[in-house]
Formats: sequence, C-alpha cells, structure tokens
Amino acid sequence: MLTQAQKDEYESVGAIVVPDVLSPAEVAELRAVTDGFVERARAVTTHDAIYDLEDSHTPAQPRVRRIKAPHVHHAAYAALVRHPKIVAVLQDLWGPDIRFDTAKLNLKSAGFGAAVEWHQDWAFYPHTNDDLAAVGVMMDDMELENGPLLIIPGSHKDPVVHDHHGEDGRFCGAMDPAKKEVDYGAAVPLTGKAGSITVHHVRAVHGSAPNTSNRDRRLLLFQFRAADAWPLLGFPDGMEAYDKLMVAGKPTLTPRLEAVPVKLPLPPAEKQGSIYENQKGLKNRFFAAAAE
Repeated sequence: MLTQAQKDEYESVGAIVVPDVLSPAEVAELRAVTDGFVERARAVTTHDAIYDLEDSHTPAQPRVRRIKAPHVHHAAYAALVRHPKIVAVLQDLWGPDIRFDTAKLNLKSAGFGAAVEWHQDWAFYPHTNDDLAAVGVMMDDMELENGPLLIIPGSHKDPVVHDHHGEDGRFCGAMDPAKKEVDYGAAVPLTGKAGSITVHHVRAVHGSAPNTSNRDRRLLLFQFRAADAWPLLGFPDGMEAYDKLMVAGKPTLTPRLEAVPVKLPLPPAEKQGSIYENQKGLKNRFFAAAAE
C-alpha cells in the first residue's frame, strides 16, 4: 500500500498523507451520516455521551465540534475500523498484528470550528512501545484556511515527553508554547483531498487552528497500535474485550518493551472531559505560538 518514500517520510517527519484511500461513494456516505448527527444535535443542549458542542451551539444553529466514539453509533463509521486499505497502511508501518483503540470525529464547521492546542497523543496514553498512530479520514478537502492538522516535523523523535500539565500540576492535555520546547514555526499542514487519510505518530507534536474559511473541515480520527504495544494505564474492560480490538493478525501476551520516554497523565484534571474541555481556559496558547 505504501511506497518506500512514504515509509521514509513517516519515519522522518512523523506523519504522512495517503491520497485516494476512500472512494467518492464512501466519502458521500460519511458526509450524509454526519449531517444527520448534526441535525439531531438540535435537541441537545449540553455535552453528552455522543456530542461535544461549540460554545455557540443553539437549537436553531446546531454546532458540533466532536462526535465521541462514532464507530459505536453508526455502521458507516464502524466499517472504517477494519477498512482493508487503512489496515494495509498500518501493516506496512508496523507488521501484521494491528489493534484498534478508539475513534472520534472532529468537526470544524465553516467560519467557527474550534482550535485544538499543541499536544502529543502519547501524553494521554503511554504504552510499552510507541508503534501507535492516529489515522485521520478526510471527509472534506483539507486546506490551510479550514484548519488542517499541523505537525512539527521530527518531534516524534524528541527524547522527552513534553509537559502537558497546567499551573495547578494537573494534566491538562496541552503544551505551553511559551516554554518553546519545540520549533512551532516549523509546523507543516497535512492537507489533501476528501478520501485521503493522514497518519501521524503518537509522539508527534500537533495541533490545529480554527476554521476561518467558508468550507467545512471534518476529520474522522481512529487510534491504532501494534498488537505488542500495551497501555501502561491498563485496559479496564478486561482481556477479552481488549483482544476483540484486534483488526488484523494475532494478539500477544508478550508486550514489546522499548526505551521510550514516558510521563503519566497524572494527576488527572479535576473535571474529566474531552480534549476540548481539558484545554478550555488555556487562553489560546496555539495563537501565542503562531504569533511568534
């Protein structure tokens, strides 16, 4: 599925864009299903088990920023967990044994979609090795103006886990650009046409700006890991449920231990929520970095 050049780019940059993974018909179905979720959000007044809402959400103007665990709520999303082209990309990077984790659908509607502050996914869920990645399915064309993912090239090789704790010492899920732990000016956008996918390494520093364009930007994100990468925080649903997350190959009882930097996301924020809620009140750190 991947060329050697794409594998080399992933190794060097920490992210790649793979075009034409989904067909136009698959993209059209995802858009229609998502439109239905947004329409039904008119009846929702606050965050719940399915929706994270924009602060400006109203019944008259439903504004959804995230659909939580979309694969649980509709078969069209669930089908992508084992999409053969997506699985083939991951097998090219890690080998035959692939395990799913979870998914989320981030919506940045035209003109108001919220930013996501700079962070490393690794800070949220460290494992015994770092063969983990998020696969982003582009439901819309992604261009610089509508808030694509921005990646700091090579940051997945940094020898430390960057600080994601707030002033109160609790895990907040965002880095502080004022500390200048990475070169934010080097960030590159992951742009492409609808039907493309992004793959970014679990340790790559990334974020995204608001959508200031007149075009939607909906990115369906799936978290995957090599089967021998075991979560250091455990798997509370038990071993049987954990092995049901296998999407290719065989599970193993032998975790692969690598010398990777780890800092646990503890103590947790006093009020647990989505990344948007955890990052709320951080005073637009993203833009502080962008202005430098």
